[in-house]
This record gives sequence, structure tokens and C-alpha cells, in this order.
Amino acid sequence: MAQTVGHALQSALAQGVARLEAQLLLLYALGRSAQERAWLLAHDDATLSMPAQQCWQGALARRLGGEPLPYITGWTSFFGLDLQVDARVLCPRADTETLVDWALALLPPKARAIDLGTGSGAIALALKHQRPDVQIQARDLSADAIAVAQANAQRLNLDVEFSQGAWLQGLNHAFDLIVSNPPYIRDTDPHLAALRYEPLQALTSGHDGLDDMRAIITQAPAFLNPGGWLLLEHGYDQAEAVRQLLRAKGFVDVQSRQDLAGIERCSGGRWLG
Repeated sequence: MAQTVGHALQSALAQGVARLEAQLLLLYALGRSAQERAWLLAHDDATLSMPAQQCWQGALARRLGGEPLPYITGWTSFFGLDLQVDARVLCPRADTETLVDWALALLPPKARAIDLGTGSGAIALALKHQRPDVQIQARDLSADAIAVAQANAQRLNLDVEFSQGAWLQGLNHAFDLIVSNPPYIRDTDPHLAALRYEPLQALTSGHDGLDDMRAIITQAPAFLNPGGWLLLEHGYDQAEAVRQLLRAKGFVDVQSRQDLAGIERCSGGRWLG
């Protein structure tokens, strides 16, 4: 039996899907833009075509099964940019915008910066979009991730230089800013089950979740200009441990920034050189 827009949304809400996600899924099934939520309200009694209904039912089932919304629709919004994403990269989170805000506040004119573990390119592209004068590099160990990030850069017409490699190894430039949202989940963390659709190598980092953080902090001084900053996103309970690692390596002005929920989400320090 044909469904109306209103019935489809009510069915999703009754099964526990958040209203915004249900609306975005339905717009996707209807082949409409994510900016057309008002259309759904104005066409509550519109009937879904059979192809749209089949797409809607499939998308709803995937979301109810725990698959992230961006993997279903193929896109997400980050710092005002529409990014294409799929299961080759992590879904960018709103919490990471805290890291971008901090980086933008520190970048001097015509600086050189690098985003390590770029994934979809979210951080690097947001920085370049806000600061066209800054030279931005982006790096990832995954060739698949680089392909996704490059496609986003080309579509958005943002000039970012991409390279494949392990953190800073093999680079020959010095930077005014190094920024990264590296893997930081403990290998045994029970929350990993809820992230089963996302690439494991971009999530976990040893028994305490800090292996990649240690590697970046160890490598960074050799690649920072005097006075340059290293900024890192980390887990909700890792701020003090990351600050200790930064201080032990010799960074100064070590501090943290809170996300919108008041959680210390990012930590960083300045390298005097």
C-alpha cells in the first residue's frame, strides 16, 4: 500500500529514529535536497512513488540496524561544507568543529598547516575554505581515504595538497600548525560495537587509546616552525593524559578546549624550537 510523507515519518519516529534523521532519510529516498525539510511539512499528504517507497524502506532498515546516516545518504555537513562520505572514512562529527575553531584562531597569515589522518578531508577543507591564504596539506595512511578527500576537494574547488603516509614520516616541510583527529579509542572499548560500520583502523589506538597520539607528539617537533602549534582531538577522558604527553616532550602553553557539551575535546601546545 502506498505511503504518504506524513505516514512514513510517523512510522520512523515510532521506531525510535530521531525526527531530523527521519526527515533527511525521507528526502534522500525522494531524491530531494537535505535543505528541503520545509517541503516535507508542506506536502504531508503527498504519496511516495513505488521506487521512493522501496528506497525509503531500505534506508530506514539500514538506519535501524545502526548504520550511520551519512553512509546511507552519501553525504554529511561539516563546518558549513557538504562532504561526500562512505564506509572508507569516518563520519565527521560536530565535536571536531571545536578543533577547527581553535586552529583558525591560531593560524597566522599565509601560514603552512597540515591535517594528519585527514579521512574525508573535513578538517583540511574547512581550514582552506575559511583561510584561502593558508597552505594546507592533508595526509592519511589509507589510499581509500585519500581518494575520498581528494574527490571532496575537487568538488568544492579547494586547493589542498594530499599525500599518503604514516603521520609525519617522510615529509620535508616545516609547519606553523599541525592538527589531527587521530584514532584514540582503546582496543577493548565496549563502545566499538556501536561503531562497527566505520573503519576500525581509524578508530583504535592500543591498550589505552594513546599510541597514535604518542607517535604524533614524538614526531611533531622536528616538523614545527619555532612557535608552531600542535593541536589534537582526543577522547572525553583523555585530556589530562594528552597534556602530560605534550609537556613531557617539551611543548609549552599546553592547554585544552571544550566542545559544546563542556567536555575537554582537544588539547595542544606550542613548540618554541
